[in-house]
Order: sequence, then C-alpha cells, then structure tokens
Amino acid sequence: MPLDLDAIAKLTTQARGAAAKAYCPYSKFHVGAAILTDDGLIFAGCNVENASYGLTICAERNAIFHAVTASSERLVIKAVVVYTPTSIPTAPCGACRQVINEFGPGAQIFCVCDGPDTIRTTLGALLPEAFGPHNLA
Repeated sequence: MPLDLDAIAKLTTQARGAAAKAYCPYSKFHVGAAILTDDGLIFAGCNVENASYGLTICAERNAIFHAVTASSERLVIKAVVVYTPTSIPTAPCGACRQVINEFGPGAQIFCVCDGPDTIRTTLGALLPEAFGPHNLA
C-alpha cells in the first residue's frame, strides 16, 4: 500500500534532521535516512565516515541497525527515505540495498534532495532477484 503524503513528509523531516548530524569530514557528502517499520515506528540515521574508509557506515544502514537494536519483534521495513542536500536525489548504495532487503524486501524507497526531483521506487526495482532470507527456504 503506497504511503500517504503526510507519512512521506514526516520521514523526510527525520531524514533531513539526521543528515545535519552526519560525520563526513572526508567526502563532505551529508546523508540522512529514515525508515518506517510495519508497526509505525520511525528510526533515523546519518552517515558516519572513518579515516579507514571501509569502516564508514551509510545513513540507511545506521537507521536500520538502530531499529534492530530498539525492536522487540523481528524488524519489518515498510519504507525508507534517503535525503541528500544536493540538487538531484541519490539512491542507496548496493550494500544498503542488500541490508534493506534483509528486513524489507517489499519496502517503498523515496530519495529526496533540495532540488525538485524525487526518486519513488521499490526495493524490488532497485535490487531485482535479490538474495535474502525470504528465498532460502
């Protein structure tokens, strides 16, 4: 079921707030993400870089891992909003797509920016034929 505009606006506000807290001294690329769980909870995260670049965590995974820690039930992601303070929207990287798939293979994805464009898609469109727990049976 598609999200209503109020839900998208609330997630976008959370993602923008998270992006403002990003630790990105190397790339200077602030990213914020907010996820909506199937029980209506919102979790936000920002990117946190490291001098050893492989240890950097993306905003999407930061939000998801925060949700896993806070959830008492198995996490199910309904939607993800990714915000970048850029003129064009930025979609999640491959690693983030795979982690979203772990908890939300049917998730709606919204990538927003300071420009007029928005990417509105699904995880299935971003990561077709994904590997995950739902196809291990």
